[in-house]
Amino acid sequence: MSKVRSLSLTSRIMVGMVLGVIVGFIFQAILAGEDDFLIPLGLFSLPIKAFFVDGIFHVGGQIFIASLKMLVVPLVFVSLVCGTCSLSDPKKLGRLGGKSILLYLATTAIAITVAITLALLVNPGEGINLPSDANYSAKEAPTLAQVIIGMFPTNPIDAMASGNMLQVIVFALLFGVAMALSGKAGQRVASVFEDLNTVILKLVTLLMNIAPYGVFFLMAKLFTTIDLKLIKSLALYFGVVVFALLFHGFVNYSVLLKMFTGLNPVMFLKKMKNACLFAFSTSSSSATMPITLETASKKLGAHNSVASFTVPLGATINMDGTAIMQGVATVFIAQVFSVDLTISDYLMVILTATLASVGTAGVPGVGLIMLAMVLNQVGLPVEGIAIIIGVDRLLDMTRTAVNVTGDCMVTCVVAKSEGEFDEDVFNDPNAAKDLEDYHKSIK
Repeated sequence: MSKVRSLSLTSRIMVGMVLGVIVGFIFQAILAGEDDFLIPLGLFSLPIKAFFVDGIFHVGGQIFIASLKMLVVPLVFVSLVCGTCSLSDPKKLGRLGGKSILLYLATTAIAITVAITLALLVNPGEGINLPSDANYSAKEAPTLAQVIIGMFPTNPIDAMASGNMLQVIVFALLFGVAMALSGKAGQRVASVFEDLNTVILKLVTLLMNIAPYGVFFLMAKLFTTIDLKLIKSLALYFGVVVFALLFHGFVNYSVLLKMFTGLNPVMFLKKMKNACLFAFSTSSSSATMPITLETASKKLGAHNSVASFTVPLGATINMDGTAIMQGVATVFIAQVFSVDLTISDYLMVILTATLASVGTAGVPGVGLIMLAMVLNQVGLPVEGIAIIIGVDRLLDMTRTAVNVTGDCMVTCVVAKSEGEFDEDVFNDPNAAKDLEDYHKSIK
């Protein structure tokens, strides 16, 4: 037990993930073809599915996710207010916003272009027979006008309560600017927010120590219930999406980081391990946001005034992983239904998915809504989503890790361009180790 405690947080999360996968596969083998399996324990029997899968694993995993999501709104609001009011030039916000949105849109366009190219080379949909019971009901996506209007909250408290991150970001930016322009009164309020920020970051650190257990519960339940036969039947589609995600995460981001900043991509990827593991296990950029923000500011060296703006914005509008899924899925569904798409159709897919990454930000089920928009745009049946929806949960884990990596890459680029970046922290391999030691010291 002492040896396990001495491991770094990343290593303990990895152990929890591997053990969860193993336990999940064992339980799936035991439950194969049965509603439940009873373990005899003297006078009574213990049902595996009801007690472990739907009980301990489900409750433990959901508590872990809830504890992370609990931090998102206060962390984003307080850190954004602190970062905004600390800017000596309020006009800097315009530059930060412009650079961040442009980079996020550019990486999304690159992601879906790579995905479509790979899918056309591999042809994952050839020879797949459409299941007769395929059915999917697409939700209506908001119009551009609705998105723009919806960014401004009529009730900021309600926006925080409902987790509408675009509205929270807008209100936090306006509040921070007002504080910066309010003289001594603003300075007094700013000191309170700085203290709040310190307390919230301490809470982040405390909750990170339950991560290995939360990851174990999530993985154990997922791999007990996942349909392995479905993955086998869609193996080529699954493999193309995973390869495209890994290529974008390791190659494209590395090239962009080196091109715009000159920083070492290997060091960047090493320091992203923790955040990626969280993202993979939670399948939520929002739930991972506290760890992403900590990684960007304390491990990678981006100043909080930039990271507190770019990371929440990225968690809301950066859809690189989702764009990759859409690109491959569009080609796959077109081939399944024997529909030939033209070059102009593929260009329309790239444009639609890129713009939709902002237009559908904050909408529940955003990935499938965006895919429905793309399919409608090029005349493909939306019902095709039903073919791939069964394996989407596992792919969602990988693409969330890619999204989080993109958030941090864009943060580094923007921070470097604004002179708000500490290269000594970035180049120090012990920066990550010091943070791990700190987490262990407060246990």
